Amino acid sequence: MQGTKDLTNGPIRKQLFNLAMPIMGTSFVQMAYSLTDMAWVGRLGSESVAAIGAVGILTWMTSSIALLTKVGSEVSVAQSIGARNDEDARNFSSHNLTIGLLIALCWGTILFTLAYPIIKLYKLDPAITHDAVSYLRIICMAFPFVFMSYSFTGIHNAAGLSKIPFYINGLGLIFNMLLDPLFIFGFGWGTDGAACATWISQGVVFGCFVYQLKYRNKLLGGFAFFTRIQKRYAKRIVQLGLPAALLNTIFAFINLVMGRTASTYGGHLGLMTLTTGGQIEAIAWNTSQGFSTALSAFTAQNYAARKHERITGAFRTTLVMTSIVGILCALLFIFWGSEIFSLIVPEPEAYRAGGIFLRIDGYSMPLMMLEITTQGLFYGSGRTVPPAIISITFNTLRIPLAILLSAAGLGVAGVWWAISISSMLKGLTSYIWFRLLQKRILRVS
Repeated sequence: MQGTKDLTNGPIRKQLFNLAMPIMGTSFVQMAYSLTDMAWVGRLGSESVAAIGAVGILTWMTSSIALLTKVGSEVSVAQSIGARNDEDARNFSSHNLTIGLLIALCWGTILFTLAYPIIKLYKLDPAITHDAVSYLRIICMAFPFVFMSYSFTGIHNAAGLSKIPFYINGLGLIFNMLLDPLFIFGFGWGTDGAACATWISQGVVFGCFVYQLKYRNKLLGGFAFFTRIQKRYAKRIVQLGLPAALLNTIFAFINLVMGRTASTYGGHLGLMTLTTGGQIEAIAWNTSQGFSTALSAFTAQNYAARKHERITGAFRTTLVMTSIVGILCALLFIFWGSEIFSLIVPEPEAYRAGGIFLRIDGYSMPLMMLEITTQGLFYGSGRTVPPAIISITFNTLRIPLAILLSAAGLGVAGVWWAISISSMLKGLTSYIWFRLLQKRILRVS
């Protein structure tokens, strides 16, 4: 297949590592967009950070919805490559891009129109609410770029070319880092300046992907970015991507409710701690997700090629890598949480509150790594439903658990404990479920 890498032969560890490193880098770059915005806006005060944080949960929900075509691309295209079916690989690529654009237009219109009533759910001060609504509406207009770029990333990951999305997203981050201080402070646009910087940066990323596929490397022999939807391909994409998108979207919605609970018990500092702490936690999440996505693409190609012994070896190797990451992050969060948080929000009251969140959350890090690693193997074999069931079940449990623990006297710390406990339960359940299905996954194609 033109321009792709064969993952069904060669050293497992080297292939996984070479595939995972750029994916991790891409995840960190995407996370750095929000962290860069928060770091600069943090100089305006915790109220401005709370405004961006309120929108952050909605942009997280947007990224979750975009996973439908990202995961759909990674699995459908990779399995087509593994089966040596170049026509299906091209058709799946075109369908993922077309479906992604349609969803972006519909979702962006909904959030733009309902921005005020959605942000009002947080019960923030009027000035903070105004800034959040304005920020959200600017970001909404970049959704077509975001969704298309997610699909482009999934297609390249499926082809074993994970370095390309890393380089392109890295260029977008450079634009964002340069434009943030200029727009926020130089032009005096405040939070709107951060939104404009992100909008332009996402447009740059989209343009680079188009140039890459049209002029530099016509991957899979070239394919149309937009096509007439065919039921066969659309149905398979939805089967693969919908569970992943659904679980992450529901997760984001649950965090919306958790954000309101944190705001109820901790004021704007509670909301700021949840959203900013979540961005810091994403350091561990994105690292393990990089290995998990690499495992998914590796599994998909070898699953279609019926080389199941390579899948077993890849899972073990990935689990060792993510376990090391989990332990290191747990130590950092538990013992140096306040110091880490102060790098984002330098106000003493804010980083002390953030340190408590990171310490409690740190206890769940190793088991979070276990959940995300097994998720990659499930995805690669085409079984995207088990991770969705596990995630939806235990993430939903967070809401009553947070209310119960907070009302029992723990205050806003009850919200943090609800997050940590549910993460531990997800990791244990994921591994048990995998062990029960292991023989079926590795023997049935």
